[in-house]
Amino acid sequence: MDDPKHVKEKLFKVIIVGDSLVGKTTFVHRYVSGKFDPGFKTTVGVDFALKKIQRSEDDIVRLQLWDIAGQERVSSLTRVYYKDASACVIMFDITSRKTFNSVMNWKKDVDKKVTLSNGNPVPCLLLANKIDLPNPVVKEDEIKNLSHSQDFLGWNKISVKDNTNIEHSMNFLVDEILAQTTVVREMSYSEGRVDSDGRIVVQEQNNKSRLLSCCS
Repeated sequence: MDDPKHVKEKLFKVIIVGDSLVGKTTFVHRYVSGKFDPGFKTTVGVDFALKKIQRSEDDIVRLQLWDIAGQERVSSLTRVYYKDASACVIMFDITSRKTFNSVMNWKKDVDKKVTLSNGNPVPCLLLANKIDLPNPVVKEDEIKNLSHSQDFLGWNKISVKDNTNIEHSMNFLVDEILAQTTVVREMSYSEGRVDSDGRIVVQEQNNKSRLLSCCS
């Protein structure tokens, strides 16, 4: 049996924000339990979940996921909800132009109310949910341009219902959180996995973007 004294646990808070009905609660449930439950009611205030990730035999990451209601951006309580966040996920519904247009306001709200301990913005991942539905109204180029203009860490298209790109996107975010805690910033994805379709776009500090492929 491993000596528990040698096991290193890291706890990080991740806030999940976006308009109501974009799928934040089902996203958290899918990520934590691996199950899809469309029966969730609209979140009021904030819900919590915990995800344990075994990085290695001696390294455990615990994510405290804060699922924040879509109405909360206009509330003064968001500053309390955002406090001590290590990263954020901003979601929208790819079949709803309104939820996409709200992304910029959510990002500005997060940037205004919380920073990392070194003063840098909290890394945010932009996720376009419901790609399982027909007739998306938001194009990939629009998502990519918004990701660049608002300094998102990256973006991805997902389906909570079909479990498409959920684990991959969150693993990517966890790697970035861990990189933020080290002196030398290292990317865990190799240059050889570049995909011209650019499902995840990493915005580097020199404003050059790198495209990282998604799981097929």
